[in-house]
Amino acid sequence: MTTVLETCRIPPPQGGAAELFLPLSFFDMMWLHFNTTRRLIFYRHPCSEVEFSNTIVPNLKHTLSLTLQHYLPVAGNLLYPLHTDASKPVYRYISGDSVSLTIAVSGLDFEELVANHARESDQFYDLLPRTPKMAEEENYQIVPLISLQVTLFPGRGICVGLSNHHSLSDGRSILGFMKAWAMISKSGDDEVFVSRNGEYMPFFERTVCKDSRRLNGIFWDVMKKIPFQPAATHPLPTNRVRASFILHQSNIKTLKNLILSARPNIDRVSTFVVAAAYVWTTLAKSLGPAGDEDEVFIFGADARGRRNALFDPPLAVNYFGNCLGGRVVRVEHRKLVAEDGFVVAAEAIGDEMKAKIYDGDEFLKSPENLLTEMAKCKDIRALGITGSPKLDFTEADFGWGEAEKVEFLSLDGAGYLMSLFNSRDGDLAVGMSLTKEEMETFASMFAIGLYM
Repeated sequence: MTTVLETCRIPPPQGGAAELFLPLSFFDMMWLHFNTTRRLIFYRHPCSEVEFSNTIVPNLKHTLSLTLQHYLPVAGNLLYPLHTDASKPVYRYISGDSVSLTIAVSGLDFEELVANHARESDQFYDLLPRTPKMAEEENYQIVPLISLQVTLFPGRGICVGLSNHHSLSDGRSILGFMKAWAMISKSGDDEVFVSRNGEYMPFFERTVCKDSRRLNGIFWDVMKKIPFQPAATHPLPTNRVRASFILHQSNIKTLKNLILSARPNIDRVSTFVVAAAYVWTTLAKSLGPAGDEDEVFIFGADARGRRNALFDPPLAVNYFGNCLGGRVVRVEHRKLVAEDGFVVAAEAIGDEMKAKIYDGDEFLKSPENLLTEMAKCKDIRALGITGSPKLDFTEADFGWGEAEKVEFLSLDGAGYLMSLFNSRDGDLAVGMSLTKEEMETFASMFAIGLYM
């Protein structure tokens, strides 16, 4: 259904830096074995194959090269040591490195792909680039950090697919790269981007915190004991369906009022808390009994520009890399599925955020504790979250307008993961990937819960 027209390598322009080495921080090491993040960004932009091949593709290639000169690590590789006791992983760019770009045309149904109802997950992988295979060089495995695919749906739209190694960066940094490429593509050169560098220019230096050496050692001691096996970009068959669920502003207001009426002493109820708690409790009810054991909700908080226990001053808002402080919330299953389970979940998430994130003396305090907390979650049913309304990939405008839809294919992995993003009409969209049977039950309970 999808035909690859070409796969090429796009390097930064000649004349730039000959090489760049970046050590991994403990933030980055945390994600070494959560290998691949996969996103698809859909644009409603009707055009012909001739216009696509003769105008759009040459511009995308040219502007991708211009963008990479400002994002050299993206064009480089992860060097993972074959002998982990002798050295640590590092990011390296050297002259000649490049990014894989695939150009394709698809006969898949564009309208079906951007719809909200349950659809077979496997079909979306036609639109995702295949990451080049690892190579070996002296004492290192060489792992490409990013690959891209641009797919035309003739007369309908365009999809930009992105696959990146998770250790390279979190969502904010990748969004910065995509918005930079889009801005440069829309204008045809990088003058606008450079003129606004105070807002957009990435900052790569690995700022050393007062505890960096100890923390880097702790995280590396744990990560190096896990066999390094980059995940396949196309883990097929997924045996999943994916769907999006809309929380309208009226729904969010009603849910906030429900929490405040039950817990009037709560200081603040955010949209994030409402959405996370509602999805968590709906999922717990739809999956059925989990005994008297706890269930877990795992989320991250961006540490950039936020007062915290490690960095003074805080890390720059344009810092490129991973910069998330992880939090784990535990609630007994029987409490989650009780009549007031939604309120209980919201209170638990809100309390964790207030105590461990909003309090700058506690945020990022003893981050190594997360390793122990995550180990304890191994055999417990857990829901994680990716994406954020504050990180809006639909804003990456290549000249085709804002994106119609964003799909996070990373949801298809083992366990349970939700995505959270803005829908085009200003409401909030929740993405889920479940088995067909699980999705039918979840969808029914999601709708019923909003109108009880």
